[in-house]
Amino acid sequence: MTDPLVAALLVGVGGAFGATARHAVGLAVDGREAIVIVNAAGSFVLGWLLVAPVGSALAIAAAIGFCGAFTTFSSFAVETVSTAEDGQAGVAVGFALANLVAAFLAFFLGSALATAVW
Repeated sequence: MTDPLVAALLVGVGGAFGATARHAVGLAVDGREAIVIVNAAGSFVLGWLLVAPVGSALAIAAAIGFCGAFTTFSSFAVETVSTAEDGQAGVAVGFALANLVAAFLAFFLGSALATAVW
């Protein structure tokens, strides 16, 4: 069991790396594509972490901190709503579905690969 203060610090450190990585993806890839990439990649990592035999400290820092800060539901929601409000309802629905499908598939792929390895 990890001390609550240590756990909070681990989440903060993991979150700092996740937020920095999220920003880097946003600089490298524009708009909706960046959101799909970070949500799918973060879901893959989370799927892996939930199966792999990692210690509790690494799980706290990586799963809660890094993945929590790296993935972005708020950007997903804003982009979906603003696209629909711009009169592009079909694009908004497609974007929402792409995010959900990519994230779920990536999560299952991550957990399946971790299961195969461990």
